Amino acid sequence: MFSNGVNKAFSASRHILARIERAAAFPVRSRVPTVSCALFERIVMVTRRLRSTLTTCTALAVFSLAYGASAQQTTQPQADTTLRPIVLKGKRTAQPGGVADTPLATTTTQQDFENKQITNLEDLGRVAEPGVNFNRTTGAVSIRGLEGNRVLTTIDGIPAPFIDDVTRNASGGVDAFDFGSLSGADVIRGADSSRAGPGALGGVLGLRTLEAEDLIGQGRDWGGIARTGFDGADLSGFGSVGVAKKIENTSILFQGGYKKGQARQTNGSNDGLYTTRTEANPSLYDQYNLLFKLRHEFDGGHTFGITAERFRRDRDTDSRTLQFTAAPVQYRPGDYDAIKDTDRDRVSLDYKFQSQSADSPIDNAWASFYYMKQYTLDGYRGIRSVSVLGPIGRDNDYEQKSFGLIGAMDKTVEFGTTAHKFTFGFDLARIGIEQYSSGFDNCGPGPFPPFNACNNLHTNQADTPKVATSRIGLYLDDQISFENSAFTVTPGIRLDWVKHDPKMTPEYDRNASNPSLPSGFEDFGISPKLRLGYDVNDDVEIFAQYAAGFRAPTAGEMFSSFGATGTYLRLGNPDLETETSNGFELGTNLGDEKFGGRINLFYNRYKNFIDPRSLTAAEAAALGYNIADYPQGGISRYQNIADVEIFGVEASVHKLFDNGFRVSGGLAYARGNDLSTHTFLRSVPPLKVVASAGYDTETWGVGVDWMGVRSSLNNDGLGGTYFKTPGYGIFDLTAWWEPEQVKGLKINAGIYNVFDRTYYDYSTVRQNSATQSREFYSEPGRTFKVSLTQRF
Repeated sequence: MFSNGVNKAFSASRHILARIERAAAFPVRSRVPTVSCALFERIVMVTRRLRSTLTTCTALAVFSLAYGASAQQTTQPQADTTLRPIVLKGKRTAQPGGVADTPLATTTTQQDFENKQITNLEDLGRVAEPGVNFNRTTGAVSIRGLEGNRVLTTIDGIPAPFIDDVTRNASGGVDAFDFGSLSGADVIRGADSSRAGPGALGGVLGLRTLEAEDLIGQGRDWGGIARTGFDGADLSGFGSVGVAKKIENTSILFQGGYKKGQARQTNGSNDGLYTTRTEANPSLYDQYNLLFKLRHEFDGGHTFGITAERFRRDRDTDSRTLQFTAAPVQYRPGDYDAIKDTDRDRVSLDYKFQSQSADSPIDNAWASFYYMKQYTLDGYRGIRSVSVLGPIGRDNDYEQKSFGLIGAMDKTVEFGTTAHKFTFGFDLARIGIEQYSSGFDNCGPGPFPPFNACNNLHTNQADTPKVATSRIGLYLDDQISFENSAFTVTPGIRLDWVKHDPKMTPEYDRNASNPSLPSGFEDFGISPKLRLGYDVNDDVEIFAQYAAGFRAPTAGEMFSSFGATGTYLRLGNPDLETETSNGFELGTNLGDEKFGGRINLFYNRYKNFIDPRSLTAAEAAALGYNIADYPQGGISRYQNIADVEIFGVEASVHKLFDNGFRVSGGLAYARGNDLSTHTFLRSVPPLKVVASAGYDTETWGVGVDWMGVRSSLNNDGLGGTYFKTPGYGIFDLTAWWEPEQVKGLKINAGIYNVFDRTYYDYSTVRQNSATQSREFYSEPGRTFKVSLTQRF
């Protein structure tokens, strides 16, 4: 199995280049290229899309050669022939089995949050993580063109699944946290079978909450942080306070935050109604979070603790784009308000272990036994003045409760001239899912042949049965290093078992489409991994990886049913097969905090890709439906797409000069194709390039950031809504100051989109309505943000 993985990893380079060169209409080279910066520069030239990175690549090439020469000088034969001790290579100190314990990961620290004024997921992907996007329409994180259930979000290692009420376009939940409660964020791009497990085909966003040591300075037994500020993007004010105290071997932490704001602004100026409106709909939201942690350190390296979290965000929106003063619009001005609530609660018993002796059977370990509840509510309140007159309201609830045990442990052992770092991890969970729509209107008991408005209002029912999901994941890595060698081999394997058990409820039995209870689902997957690594020296790391991925279909994709005869029908598919992927990576990590960078080439192939599509009359008849009975929109159903590919390149570079100047840059490019229909994947965003420059002293600093995004591809011809976005470039100016008169105080300020450019975020708008004025979907114009941070 692993020999096949080696062959796949080495042959992947030719396949990656072939795909990139074909995308650029350039002939494919016949030989397997070497992994070098010169190769990357060649790719940049032939694609003609990434020319702005040539300077970056040249700098990296010179830097790599300099380190290579240094490594050769230090490895000249010496008189002393004593063998070097076996040392496992790797500069990371992440917890065993954690998502950051891989060369594919990048980390954004709490200091980065402050310096870049990162207070939401849009800010994270702006400059700090250019390959990470946030789709505000669906509330999904996007990495490498995949989003929703194909990108996994974790909080302290605990999965926080994406909520997707597929029948009513109600989704989200992965942004149910406050950046003021975080100590950092780790991003894995691409699947890593040994680290993430199901739901991580595109990557992982790993969030880490504050620990007491993040607030308590060296030599002290207590510490705190307070932060407040204003964000002009959504006219919000925010504040958070955290305090920690250590008493002998026990530490305690409290943190809380509050935020109040309005709608995220657009760059439009029309305050009208209906399709002419370009300003954002008026909106108000309240958000708060609470975090509590208790830790006790026992003798022998054991730490036990408890964590409790609560997050709430409630938003009300005056949906003026659905209001007008005359027919056929049903809602008059002031008569339609949308509701969006997002809740998350977590309680966990936490354990960490760090060996105090070389004789310990385990070097490091961590585990969390947790309960997590996620809840979303999407609804509205209105008064109809056309068709069926009178009040109407809907509340679409989706709740997901998870009980689980997750953790990992590692141990390094020596066998002859090799050393093996074994990492074993586990992920056991029991998940309960419930969906329900409640509401009121003036339609009466029905049926309503003359009134399509009433025929479409399927409410006081469940569109998905109650589903109990069981999940077991086990994985084992073996990082192998060789005596007197900088070469490492890391084979790994993961076993996943998933079972969905639907239950009939009175609410589902009331469903207007009269569905029968679908059969359950059970599947088992084996996901291998093989990574080859070579450390030229402590600051130059080259790696190649093959990793498989596994994602079982969700309850909504399989069991949902919404609609009725005379209208339209949206169906799940209990016969769906599990999505799988094979991913190939070639990359290098160079340098240190002062001067360095990274380059990644990737190619991912996906089988049984799950996507909804409209059925033909013959396909509907095969399922026992007459498509003519659904004149408003036909019948759509989730189906497996046989073959999909996504490939691309990511790169970054940074340089910190001794005189205080700093420069950095990065890019993220991906292309996705549906190989069954020979069309591109709409979910893959266009090329993005970022660059930063600044000057910092001990007490103040200034910086400028530039973000450039290419225009999106033309319509793929598959129909439906497609919002083609133009290319753009915007500038941000930032500054910080730590006044000497107030110890621990730091003031950050920024002007964003300095030149007031009108631009669009592709991930958010690509499927938005073509009838609404385009500028309604634009990003904020020139905005200001300021924050004050006080450390105690």
